Amino acid sequence: MIYEKGALRYISSGRNELIRMIYPAVRDRNWETVIPRIVEEKIDRSDDAFTVKIRCLYEYDRIKFDAEYIIEGHYDNTLILVMNGEALETFEKNRIGFCVLHPIEPYAGQNCLIEHTDGTIEQSIFPEDISPHQVFRDIKSMKWVNKGITCQLQFEGDIFETEDQRNWTDNSYKTYSTPLSLPHPVTIEKGTKIYQKIIFSASGVTETFAAKDDIIHIELVPEEAYTFPSIGICRSSSGRELTLKEIKMLRAAGFSHYRTDIHLFSPDWPVAADLSLNESIELGWPLEVALFFTGDIKQQARTFAEWLYSRNPDIARVLLFHRDKPATPDDMAKEVITILREKNPDIRIATGTNANFAQLNRNRPGDTGNDYITYSIHPQEHASDDTTLVENLKGQEYSVRSAKNFAGRKGVVVSPVTLRKRFNPGISFIELPWEGEGVPPQIDLRQMTLFGACWTAGSLKYLCEADVDSITYFEAVGERGIMQGEKEPEWPEFFPSTKGMIFPVFHLFRYVLLHNDYNILKSISSDPLCADCFSMASDGEAKLVMVNYTDSEQNVKLEGLSGMFRMRSLNQTTLKEAVSDCRWTGIKDEKIYNSEKIITLQPYSLNFIEGWLKG
Repeated sequence: MIYEKGALRYISSGRNELIRMIYPAVRDRNWETVIPRIVEEKIDRSDDAFTVKIRCLYEYDRIKFDAEYIIEGHYDNTLILVMNGEALETFEKNRIGFCVLHPIEPYAGQNCLIEHTDGTIEQSIFPEDISPHQVFRDIKSMKWVNKGITCQLQFEGDIFETEDQRNWTDNSYKTYSTPLSLPHPVTIEKGTKIYQKIIFSASGVTETFAAKDDIIHIELVPEEAYTFPSIGICRSSSGRELTLKEIKMLRAAGFSHYRTDIHLFSPDWPVAADLSLNESIELGWPLEVALFFTGDIKQQARTFAEWLYSRNPDIARVLLFHRDKPATPDDMAKEVITILREKNPDIRIATGTNANFAQLNRNRPGDTGNDYITYSIHPQEHASDDTTLVENLKGQEYSVRSAKNFAGRKGVVVSPVTLRKRFNPGISFIELPWEGEGVPPQIDLRQMTLFGACWTAGSLKYLCEADVDSITYFEAVGERGIMQGEKEPEWPEFFPSTKGMIFPVFHLFRYVLLHNDYNILKSISSDPLCADCFSMASDGEAKLVMVNYTDSEQNVKLEGLSGMFRMRSLNQTTLKEAVSDCRWTGIKDEKIYNSEKIITLQPYSLNFIEGWLKG
């Protein structure tokens, strides 16, 4: 296992992962995770045991909570984790305590014995499709078998239950304390003490430690091919109009559509709609219009239908949302779709949620005449570190596959994909104007980095390999965009871009969308947390984007190409030229490789590979 800042990760026997992570969490009344400050940390280890003692202080808004943790590992394959915490002020919380993450791949469809708090035993199963509600409830202990190893978790200090975190595109099931069925938030009085204990044991362990392979194997699977989806970009949430120079640069990216959000309850919505339409015409991309209703829905639908009739825009699709509902109500959808199709019978319409897959999964649309179901994705509902973001990329694939299982013949639209969440569904279902001080929470420094581009390549891989119909990413310009644009960054100390800067993710999209007539190929990495591959092919010609998610070099053996292939790399060295050239290709640094040789990928690099598939 790996110890990191109060958490245990990748508890494994040999190459067999038993637990993804055990960690403590404090979440406020709005489900925001409070990041602790580590006050003390002491680690003692011997040949067959270890002890970690750590003290953390959680301070955020009105929360002030002091916690001491002891983590013990024993020679008999037992882990003991204890929390003793105290509220230093009175505050409200939704959750305080340990969380256990179970990896999806080894457990989906497997049996699990649940001991309830009354002593009864229930045989259950880890779900394969994403469960909309709690998987296991009222847990005192749980036992399961993983490749001959019997694993058991025992809990003290609270009642635990398990949820399917793929609802938020996390690639795990999570067992956590305090059932959601109990009222929340809960007021914790100053001086309140909180105690929890977890014991994890594994029996039947025969494997010794397995050293990591120095070479990562990436295999192309031409037998599994998918149609290239529609890939678009969002209009800037700042609302400012694109300049002609920005439009010219964006055209080079070659997106399929341009999303704009229209709040029909706002009296000035036609101004925003006309600006969006003018930009879409200049860009040459049809509009994806996200309509938000509340109040007199019928009148708002008719007014928008009149705007459509008078402007006659090129529309990729319309997404229907209610401002105050987690998902589109079926009665609203039927009413609005009827009105919109009176004069536009061929208009394509999606219903679903502007929030996470969780809101769609718990409020599944009926057959209202819609063509698609839709939801959005961001990777930071529960944690924000780079490792977790990469771990959870596979969860995006699971969300599309589960959506297809209840969508029937309707398509699946993911719109948008962002690095940060745009709003908190516990408070609102639309993004509210930022009124706080400092940097808005929707902005992530990684938007402008090589890592952000590598993460996006992984997102493309897993969504496309799930055969999604359409994806919309990020924004066109600004700190949430694919380039800074003609405006200086507003928070340069936090987000140190410069006017006119091209972000690495721009070049990823430009390369991928240049080949949107290709098919998507499945690829398999032996170590997808370090390196992975997004693959396309047409008539035997392969175009790949291989990424290194880490800060160190990775050696990769690519299996599935024949003869020689070319590779261009966007890395720390070539980035200096790429950030100032929207038509950067990297051709002057191109290298030729024999397909039998090992490739060394530079840290945080995107590697564009062109060659031929094996016969």
